Amino acid sequence: MDLATLIGLVGGVVIIGTAIVVGASPGVFLNAPSVLIVVLGSLSVVLAKFSFSQYFGAIKAAGRAFSFKLPDTQSLIEELIDIANVARKQGVLNLEGREASSEYLSQGIQHLVDGQSADVIDDLLRKERLLTMDRNRWGSKVFRALGDVAPAMGMIGTIVGLVQMLSNMEDPESIGPAMAVALLTTLYGAMIATMVANPIADKLELRLTEEARMQSLISDALVAIQHGQNPRVIEQLLSSYLPPAKREAATESGA
Repeated sequence: MDLATLIGLVGGVVIIGTAIVVGASPGVFLNAPSVLIVVLGSLSVVLAKFSFSQYFGAIKAAGRAFSFKLPDTQSLIEELIDIANVARKQGVLNLEGREASSEYLSQGIQHLVDGQSADVIDDLLRKERLLTMDRNRWGSKVFRALGDVAPAMGMIGTIVGLVQMLSNMEDPESIGPAMAVALLTTLYGAMIATMVANPIADKLELRLTEEARMQSLISDALVAIQHGQNPRVIEQLLSSYLPPAKREAATESGA
């Protein structure tokens, strides 16, 4: 569970909710026509921008913003060095059936066991990495589109409310509900974009970058193993993926 995502989103909702409760009756901020225009309207417009698979796949991808967790870089490097040692001392066939920390690494190990050349392994893993990035990128695009559409739908709702209000100025009782639609649609649109859609889109892009980096690390290690590189050389190669402080600590411990 990514506590930063959970705390950030829940914290934003709690802060706004507290301000509403302290300042006025919460009931005045609930308006069915505004919800209809902004929420359902935004979801419908976003659906028009994507296919069904991309649209509903984004809901599944949103879970990655809360629960997806990659292995620690240092732990992954240690796992890869262990694989390199086994391949060098016992042969790559002894890696058959080995459990791995990720499906991507399992695929790479299988390529080693199958006797694929280093160039073929690099090509296969690069294509898999690109396809994975492309699939995951759609989730971010859907939520980014929702972040763009929701404020626009809020503005449309504002215009609808103002038209209703101006067309019934002779009826004082209709002015209040129409003004509520005009103002609350703008509020709903801004809240959806700022507090939900854009943060999730940003976090999915971060997850995408992190996963691509981890897969690149794995690919470099497996290609080096197939080239027959010494595990110590491979460790030095992979240490470049560590932050400078951890890189220095790893170098000192290895020495």
